[in-house]
Amino acid sequence: MLETRSARAWALAREQHGVVARGQLLALGFTPSAIEHRLRIGRLHPAARGVYLVGWPRLTAERRWMIAVLARGDGAVLSHRSAAALWGFGKERRDRVQVSIRRHCFLRRPGIEVHSRPKLAAGELTTHRGIPVTRPVQTLVDFASDATSGELERAVNEADKHERVDPETLRAALNRHAGEPGVRPLRELLDRHAFRLSDSELEVLFRPIAAAAGLPTPQTKVWVNDFEVDFFWPDLGLVVETDGLRYHRTAATQTRDALRDQTHTASGLTPLRFSHRQVKREPAHVQEILTRTHRRLAP
Repeated sequence: MLETRSARAWALAREQHGVVARGQLLALGFTPSAIEHRLRIGRLHPAARGVYLVGWPRLTAERRWMIAVLARGDGAVLSHRSAAALWGFGKERRDRVQVSIRRHCFLRRPGIEVHSRPKLAAGELTTHRGIPVTRPVQTLVDFASDATSGELERAVNEADKHERVDPETLRAALNRHAGEPGVRPLRELLDRHAFRLSDSELEVLFRPIAAAAGLPTPQTKVWVNDFEVDFFWPDLGLVVETDGLRYHRTAATQTRDALRDQTHTASGLTPLRFSHRQVKREPAHVQEILTRTHRRLAP
C-alpha cells in the first residue's frame, strides 16, 4: 500500500515537473506526519505554502510556473506574460509569476501576481508542457494589456513563427474578447492595411523608424532583381536591407552584399543598408537618412 502510494506520488510529480501540492499528497493517502517525515529527510522541499519540490530543490522556469499554479489552488492557470513565456512568444517579468483564477480571489503571495477573473471562459484554458495555461489567443489578449507596441508586435510575430496562432486567426478571434483591455492595441496592430509579419526582431525595430520618416508600409521579403530584400517600396524605387549581428563578415559575404547593391543601382533603384547597431542604437540617424531619401524619391 505504501509503495503504491509513493509510486503514485512520484508519477504525479513527474507530470508536474517535480512539484506537488499538499492537498494532492493528502488525496493520495499520505498523512500529515508522513509529509513531515519526508520534509525532514529531504525527499520533499518547501517551495511555497502547501507546495513542495520533490527529490531535488533546484528551480527551473517550469518549476516556478508550476509552483505558482499549485499555490493558488484548483482552477489556477498561468496567464499574461508568464503564459506568453511558456508558449514561447514573450518574456515575463523577473520578479513575479502571473496566474489567473476563474473565481473571486483576494489572496496574495510573494512572487505571484493573481488575476481574479470569474468571467474567463473555460474554453480559453488548456495545458501545455504539463502546465495549466491560457490558450494562445487569450494569452496574447492578456499580454497586450500592458505590453509596449514593440513587445506586442514581436509577440504576434513569434506566435505565428511557432505556429501558436496566425495573425488572421487572431484578428477574427478578437470579436469574442470584446471589452477586454488588450483587444484595442491588438486591433490597432493587426490593421489589415498596415500589419506585416516580420522574420526578425531587427525588422520589428526598423518598422516604426521607417513610419516616422514618412514612408508608407513597405513590401517585405520580396524578390527584386533575383535577390530577396528586407524592405521594398516599388513606387519609390527604394530597397532597404537591415544587416543582423554579423561580427565576422567574410569576404564572400561582403562581395555578395556589394553585388546586390550594385545590381539594384544598375536597374535604377536606390539601395540603402543599415546595420543592427544603427537600427537599435542610432534610430535618429536611420530616420534622418530615410527622411532625406524619401524627399528625394517622392513624386
